[in-house]
Amino acid sequence: MKVKSFEDLYIDQLKDLYSAEKQLVQALPKMAKAATTPELRQGFEEHLQQTKQQMERLDEIFARLETKSGGKKCKGMEGLIEEGKEAIDLETEPMIRDAALIAAAQRVEHYEIAGYGTARTFAEQLGFDDDRALLQQTLEEEEQTDQRLTALATGGMMSAGINEEAMEQPVKAGRR
Repeated sequence: MKVKSFEDLYIDQLKDLYSAEKQLVQALPKMAKAATTPELRQGFEEHLQQTKQQMERLDEIFARLETKSGGKKCKGMEGLIEEGKEAIDLETEPMIRDAALIAAAQRVEHYEIAGYGTARTFAEQLGFDDDRALLQQTLEEEEQTDQRLTALATGGMMSAGINEEAMEQPVKAGRR
């Protein structure tokens, strides 16, 4: 895509986010299936629904800008999803896999937080107040998802967090 203006750069960022979300819609069911902990599985399933709503918001912005959503592949998300596949494929105890899934999911959330924060700022600077509000809504959702993942990992939602339970697994000789 030729970027001739700041608005073109904004659209390019939105297309990157759209591609990221589209890839995530494909990956989240696999992560949910791999999760052992019911709360983690449910979190991935809920985030899938939320991701679909976020794509609808982006579609609304693209319609307002009179441009298409496609034409770009988010390589950053592609790499993050590949790391998520590695977590799914780990040959380990279930709670350790769940801890790895949370780590992969939080990398995704942090990537999305950065992307939506940037797009929201661009929209604000361009005076696209309706876009800014939609992007802010999604940014807040991504931040909340990150906080929920942290709570699952550390025990904010359960008596013992997934990380603590993963630490209870057998340790190689000579460690601890």
